[in-house]
Amino acid sequence: MVLSHIAEIVAAVDLPVNADFESGYSRDPEGVAENVRLCVETGVAGLSIEDATGYLSKPLYDLPLAVERIKVAREAIGTSGVLLIGRAECFLVGHAEPLKEAIVRLQAYADAGADVLYAPGVRERADIHAIVSAVSPKPVNVLMGSNTGLKVSDLAELGVRRISVGSSLARTAWGGFIRAAKAIVEDGSFAELDSGAPFAELNGFFREDQKMR
Repeated sequence: MVLSHIAEIVAAVDLPVNADFESGYSRDPEGVAENVRLCVETGVAGLSIEDATGYLSKPLYDLPLAVERIKVAREAIGTSGVLLIGRAECFLVGHAEPLKEAIVRLQAYADAGADVLYAPGVRERADIHAIVSAVSPKPVNVLMGSNTGLKVSDLAELGVRRISVGSSLARTAWGGFIRAAKAIVEDGSFAELDSGAPFAELNGFFREDQKMR
């Protein structure tokens, strides 16, 4: 199902598509390699492999196994030109020392063949700078999942080369929807509807999008 969805998105747009490929949908390196090979065949421009296990008792793969999973992903990508993003999930799984552990892991993933390094959940300017410096000259991706006070220009000054927003835009849209619906049901108020985009603006947006296709 994931491969089908990725292929559909790739076929629908002219822009390069990056696949959030979770942990490769396999624990074993062999399974990761095969799944990455299938993902490359969808036509993606990049894919990420994370080191989270999904288990609360042991949230991260041991480093040797995590590195091996990156290595086989790199081999499966081969000369296709697809970017491999190595993800360290330390900040998201509640590691006791997320910055220290993330740097160790990202450096190891860089050595294993990752093209881009990514530690989702890092928020502080100093921590971002530390990660960028630790893996230089390889590029770093930063997730902006909320308003941390940092702007695109700030991230650029810190040396960040890639920015993703994850589910943030979708959550923003759903947040507006839920607030407006609650106001109607609980308060009988339509005030939240004032934040909606006018029809003319939406029509203009989609009209311009069509022209660019």
